Amino acid sequence: MSQVYKELDVRPILRQGGEPFQDIMAAVQSLAPGEGLRLLSTFKPAPLLPLMSRRGFSSETYELDNGDWEITFLPILKEVAHVAVSSGAEDASDWPEPLWQLDLVDAQPPVPMEKVLSRLSLMEPGEVLFVLLSHEPAFLATELENRGHRWVGASDGSGNFYRMLIRVG
Repeated sequence: MSQVYKELDVRPILRQGGEPFQDIMAAVQSLAPGEGLRLLSTFKPAPLLPLMSRRGFSSETYELDNGDWEITFLPILKEVAHVAVSSGAEDASDWPEPLWQLDLVDAQPPVPMEKVLSRLSLMEPGEVLFVLLSHEPAFLATELENRGHRWVGASDGSGNFYRMLIRVG
């Protein structure tokens, strides 16, 4: 099977003096698992390459005949992430979209657990919280189950982050 790419042409934005960074990041966020991004630009976006590498993408750059650039970003596939689930969360596909998001990548224990439990205490039953962590939390899953919440968690494709969806019980 050939690689699937989403294409984003930022040349019109650049030619009008605009800044396409937000458009590029939105396109990256919208990629399906395993999908790549083909970016068309008026220049080689050197600062973007290490940023995308940190986000788990390899890149190849090609100068086109007219002086523009084509940059392809491919997800670096690591081993398939194991999805962990709490009792009762085996099929989280019918859960509502998360109302809240917490980025706790830079937080050191016990701050992630404290912030998650604090946010959950303010939420209504059935609401969902999305949490981004630097690694799988050691004690949070057990504490969530003890409090009657359901959760689903897995490392992202790059192995740099751990993502959790938590549904208030």
